[in-house]
Amino acid sequence: MSAASHSFLGLSAANRALVAIAVALGTFMQVLDTTVANVAIPSIAGNLGVSNEQGTWVITCFAIASAISVPLTGWLMARFGLIRTFMVSIGLFTLASFLCGMAWDLSSLVFFRVFQGLVAGPMVPGSQAVLLAIFPAEKRGKALAIWSVTTLIAPVVGPVLGGWISDNWSWPWIFFINVPAGLFSVFVCGRIMRGRESATRKLPVDHVGLGLIIIWVGSLQLMLDKGKDADWFASPFIVALAVIAAVGFVAFLIWELNEEHPIVDLSLFQQRDFWVGTVVNAVGYGVFFGNLILMSLWLQTQMGYNATSSGLVAVPAGLIGMCLAPVVAKLLARVDARWIATFAMVFFGWSFYARSQLTTAADFSQVAFAVGLQGFSLATFFIASVTIMLNRLPPERVPAASGMAGFLRLTAGGIAASIVTTIWDHRAALYQSRLVDRTSVFDAPFTYAMQGLQSLGLSSDQSAAVLTRTAAQEAYAKSAFEIAAVSAVIMLALIGVIWVGHSTKGAARSPQVVAAD
Repeated sequence: MSAASHSFLGLSAANRALVAIAVALGTFMQVLDTTVANVAIPSIAGNLGVSNEQGTWVITCFAIASAISVPLTGWLMARFGLIRTFMVSIGLFTLASFLCGMAWDLSSLVFFRVFQGLVAGPMVPGSQAVLLAIFPAEKRGKALAIWSVTTLIAPVVGPVLGGWISDNWSWPWIFFINVPAGLFSVFVCGRIMRGRESATRKLPVDHVGLGLIIIWVGSLQLMLDKGKDADWFASPFIVALAVIAAVGFVAFLIWELNEEHPIVDLSLFQQRDFWVGTVVNAVGYGVFFGNLILMSLWLQTQMGYNATSSGLVAVPAGLIGMCLAPVVAKLLARVDARWIATFAMVFFGWSFYARSQLTTAADFSQVAFAVGLQGFSLATFFIASVTIMLNRLPPERVPAASGMAGFLRLTAGGIAASIVTTIWDHRAALYQSRLVDRTSVFDAPFTYAMQGLQSLGLSSDQSAAVLTRTAAQEAYAKSAFEIAAVSAVIMLALIGVIWVGHSTKGAARSPQVVAAD
């Protein structure tokens, strides 16, 4: 054990708990900011005098900047130290949040959001690395449980909080709420962790690798964010972005595999448990995040829910996850993480299957039950997949591994969100056209429906509009339920990937043992 790790583990139990809370709060703050602005776009656009489409740059620019900076976490922490990198990241993120709230027009807000995204990259993987460093091996399961709760609860809370703030206060407060949390996290970490730091190395900067990351990740994220509005590959702009992203990615792989000091350590994928845990983590999160967005869109655009009430549907799942996470942490010390990950996938599959069985007549409780089933997965998914990912990995490689996994998770979430919303629209249009083609004004059901609506006082045109709206509602529902069914199959299929990895039993007692695959 290194001197640095002795220094970390010398903390008292009370100080470890305080640092864990501060680190978890910092993680929650960063993950929350990826979703809290989504429902506030109309308020932001209206207040700044721009269109909703222009307002989406508030989300896009943050996502692009964050995706670019996440893979640099390993290099930054190796060069400047774990604690220093994490604290600077949180401090600058807090400053950027304040500046976003003070923005006077769209250009200034976009600029500050880019700054916020660039400094946010090391926060989530850094928080995970800090927790693993300060807790002894036998308590790392509990530390990962704290981390997993904040990572999964924040996307659930984000839309609810963003909608409530926009409705009752004003949009700048979705950024101002980060300030006290960020100051608390910096103060606690700075006070308790003073004089404690991981070993550092003077690594050369891989300028070419950094440039290629910016090119291909930026092009990919921009393509995903703007593809749907631009009709995807019917747009020359989207085609150009796709070509740049593909060529840049290939060039990046070739360069990094041959660079002596790569900015991203691709050799991590030679470790079986790392790639197994990373695949499960990224694909599972992508399916979860894509369906989270889809559920919110379906409820708000087709079922008449407002932003706040659509977010409240997911609250039971969040509460279940929070209550079960400490129990799961204790189980992880005695149970192979592959079993816990399997449990998570089973409940994910059950939740998506339950959603596929909903109808347009479903009430709030039925929707909340279907979504709430995934609460059992929220308590187990991240902690189990991360445990598998870090199994048999030397501690000094954890920051790089966390950064890589975070980057792939964010990328998978962006890809899934774009794919899911695109398929939803396309399949709904197909179902609606089929429904209209098969319906005639001479059909008895159509005639009876028209007569029934007209008997309520509606005109012929108004009755036809109601039936058209009903057809669209049914088409979008059928499309959403179809996506949920496919998602259930994907989650259950990931169980096969999980069991390719090694057993994690005993890994906590010998965290530095690395077995050749």
